[in-house]
Amino acid sequence: MSDQRKLKISFNSPVILSFTILCFLAMILNMITRGFTNQVFFSVYRSSLLSPWTYFRFFGHVLGHANWNHFFGNITLILVVGPLLEEKYGSSNMLFVILATALTTGVAHFIFFPRVMLLGASGVVFALILLSSFTCVKEGEIPLTFILVAVIYIGQQVYEGIFVEDNVANLTHILGGIVGAGLGYVMNKNKMNRY
Repeated sequence: MSDQRKLKISFNSPVILSFTILCFLAMILNMITRGFTNQVFFSVYRSSLLSPWTYFRFFGHVLGHANWNHFFGNITLILVVGPLLEEKYGSSNMLFVILATALTTGVAHFIFFPRVMLLGASGVVFALILLSSFTCVKEGEIPLTFILVAVIYIGQQVYEGIFVEDNVANLTHILGGIVGAGLGYVMNKNKMNRY
């Protein structure tokens, strides 16, 4: 009798995997509708506050992506960093980070860039990157890794926002990083206060 164990695939990170699946479905819908769903549901831009879709788009814009390169660039980083963070902080906290990032970046874009459509999960990517640098925090200490990540990522976005003209939403990246860093600080502080 052999003691072979069967390997099985586990749904190890429900929030990150569900987010990835939703982004993928949004991408497929956008292809089928030739851009209609991105414009109506998965982008944020100035629109009437009387429309319920405006409020949906404050969150839904993180699901939409302009093309496959945009999608794969964001989702690859989310799948690398996200499951480790979900394991450390829990699924409900990870969902909160994603929703808080979406709302913060969506509302900021709505206010400051009324004529430009914003879509994509790059704000979430930056939130997770900055959040990940808080994983080794100890009371009374700021990790050097956090300082380096903040300087490199946010510094790069500030530089590109000032000196490089491209279609990347640098403010979204900066705000996503700030949300991730802020929530990382709060979640770690709360965790330490429990012990």
